[in-house]
Amino acid sequence: MNDNSYLAVMERRNKIIKDSMQINYQDFENEGVGFDYEKMMASTGFTLAEVEKIQLENRVGKTPLVELKNLSKYARKFAPKGHGARIFIKDEANNLSGSFKARRAAVSVYQAKRLGYKGVIAATSGNYGAAVAAMAARLGLKAIIVQEVYDSELIGQPEIIEKARACEAYGAEVVRLTVGPELFYKFLLLLEETGYFNASLYSPYGILGVETLGKEIALEALNNYGKYPEVVIATNAGGGNLTGTARGLLKAGATKTKVYAASVNLTGLHMASDKDFNKKSFTTGHTGFGIPYSTFPDRSDVPRSAARPMRYLDRYLLINQGSVFFITEALALLEGMERGPAGNTSLAVAFKLAQEMKEDEIIVVQESEYTSAGKHLNAQLDFAKKRGIKLEFGNPLLEIPGKNIIFPKSAKEIAYQELNLDRLRLSYLKHYRGVTLTKKDKEYLKDELKLTETEIEDLVKKL
Repeated sequence: MNDNSYLAVMERRNKIIKDSMQINYQDFENEGVGFDYEKMMASTGFTLAEVEKIQLENRVGKTPLVELKNLSKYARKFAPKGHGARIFIKDEANNLSGSFKARRAAVSVYQAKRLGYKGVIAATSGNYGAAVAAMAARLGLKAIIVQEVYDSELIGQPEIIEKARACEAYGAEVVRLTVGPELFYKFLLLLEETGYFNASLYSPYGILGVETLGKEIALEALNNYGKYPEVVIATNAGGGNLTGTARGLLKAGATKTKVYAASVNLTGLHMASDKDFNKKSFTTGHTGFGIPYSTFPDRSDVPRSAARPMRYLDRYLLINQGSVFFITEALALLEGMERGPAGNTSLAVAFKLAQEMKEDEIIVVQESEYTSAGKHLNAQLDFAKKRGIKLEFGNPLLEIPGKNIIFPKSAKEIAYQELNLDRLRLSYLKHYRGVTLTKKDKEYLKDELKLTETEIEDLVKKL
């Protein structure tokens, strides 16, 4: 009989994860602070062509790149003459289960089947649960999805509840928890008890699955419009979306395309706080995940996360909740596309950013997601009002997460805020405060933080 106390389970977590994935993360560790990231990514054994084949056989991938002509025209109303880039969206709602997460699930669940596991488990409150459940149904595997749904009063966030329904519709068992540290503990217990595969969002399989998305964007733009996009924007939470897309762009030859992260600004709300849990109107794509996972990617459910956005991002832009709701409605009214909040976070940023770019340039929002009752903006706003959040019109930059949601009176007022990447890099480096970094460590950090060795040394001095 195992000791299933919290501390005992945490002590054997590495063995549990190794048994549930058949990946020995020790094989990739270097002496010092770093590890061999590319060796870990190559350890999947899959080529990108093989991933594309797996996905296409399961109704995943080859989604349309749609030019939002009406929304682009709307943005040009507020742009200087000669400005107003062409806005495109990669319509990932066309995938099996309705989001880009199907790309990640396709590879992970396929690998579970190939290795002989009887089922898969994923810890997620988002679209990934539905994606894993749908793929498991296709491949004849059992699926368990572990979610943080409730605060301590058992009040559930409507978007998460909606996603649980989707998981159950595909035949998955959903384990609903209150917010707090029990999520990872319960997840590990289930892996150990069932012997199922860990379909982690942060495994090499999950990131490799998104590389096809970046490749498709690059080649569709090149083949249809004669060039790669100037900018691709990815909504950032755990970092896998941006990481996989950026890697796919590079593999397709789009080496000069800039990759920007976008997150909803929920500064001041703590994601592990029972008090704050239901004060947010966005369950993903916000700073509560985006910032900590950027500055400490290995906080995930595997020893070394394959989602490492700081290696690839060129800018990190924040948008307020009210502007995302505004652009969600604009997309529906101007383009006849009703889509969920995840991709519309990037779209709100793209709308403003397009006004600063030349009118012949291309900006791509790299994903859309399905929407439904609990994910709809009306459900979210109704829930916010019941939690005492004020709904107002005014300056979006004055929004205080957890206190109010401020909608712009006009699209002209939509504005983003920019994060200083060096501040994020400093936060990353604080994990090595007091450590004497070797030359090999600095070589690793150069790639990890997209800097030169001199820039690394300058940041270390600032610590």
